[in-house]
Amino acid sequence: MNEKYLYFCSHMKKGVFYIILSGLSFLVVNFFVKLFGMGAENNVIPGLQRIPAHELVLARSIISFTISSCIIVYRGLPFFGKNKKWLTIRGFSGMMALTIFFQSIQNMPIAVASTIQYLAPIFTMLFAMAILKEKILKIQWLFVITAFIGVVLIGLNGVIQSDAPVSLNPLWVGLGVLSAACSGIAYVAIVRLKPTDEPINIVSYFPMMAIPVMSFWCLFDFVMPVGIEWLILILIGICTQIAQISLTRALHCESASVIMPFQYLGSVYAFLVGYLILDERLNSVVMVGVLVILVGVIFNTIIRSNKSLN
Repeated sequence: MNEKYLYFCSHMKKGVFYIILSGLSFLVVNFFVKLFGMGAENNVIPGLQRIPAHELVLARSIISFTISSCIIVYRGLPFFGKNKKWLTIRGFSGMMALTIFFQSIQNMPIAVASTIQYLAPIFTMLFAMAILKEKILKIQWLFVITAFIGVVLIGLNGVIQSDAPVSLNPLWVGLGVLSAACSGIAYVAIVRLKPTDEPINIVSYFPMMAIPVMSFWCLFDFVMPVGIEWLILILIGICTQIAQISLTRALHCESASVIMPFQYLGSVYAFLVGYLILDERLNSVVMVGVLVILVGVIFNTIIRSNKSLN
């Protein structure tokens, strides 16, 4: 094996590890956001209050900002980073994406909301091609479309529950797609910041923007957490911090076009949680959708990997 191959494999493995860790951490966050959206109606943690999405974003941002600030100061990094233009773009687009996504989770089945959100890699690829001038092979488009078809198949099954019909508001479906697009912009910004800023600086710009905006929003409908709700909010903040840092490190290890398709696996995680914990009963078409996604992701990655080695 030549040095170029070993170098690529090492970075590829790190990138895949970080993107999977990010997806699992986000899964924990999304699960608790869903429970808070259900309030006392959930069967997992009885007695939870119904806490609005923007308040959860605020709690997550306060914890994330506290952790990030301590790390930045400890490491002696410039507090506001270097490339402030792209840091601001990353912070604003990330804030928009997460806020809308949390709202969609609370207003749609978690499986459907998560599936729509995982269209983000499609937008990332498109924005990376347009902004970062990343080259996409023609055959990659075939497998990207294949993965997208798998997401659509799963999304359609999220609408049809085996035990009761699910009615989806087209507004929330549209907002879910907007959230995915905002995530795509945020991911491209992370890649753009790779040469100039540390991952922790990139992560910190989200709470810098979210705290003032969400604080103002919470003036109108703040719900005071009680008991175990405080612990869950802290867990949401910690898991989101892990997810954000892992995602940033993943994008710093490899090209966005190589790494981001693995985020489609988050759609699989969401359906497993929906089936095993939230009692979402889905038929065999879901398994077909999962298989189609994996085929699209794996072959797209293999093709991109071979291209990088040439």
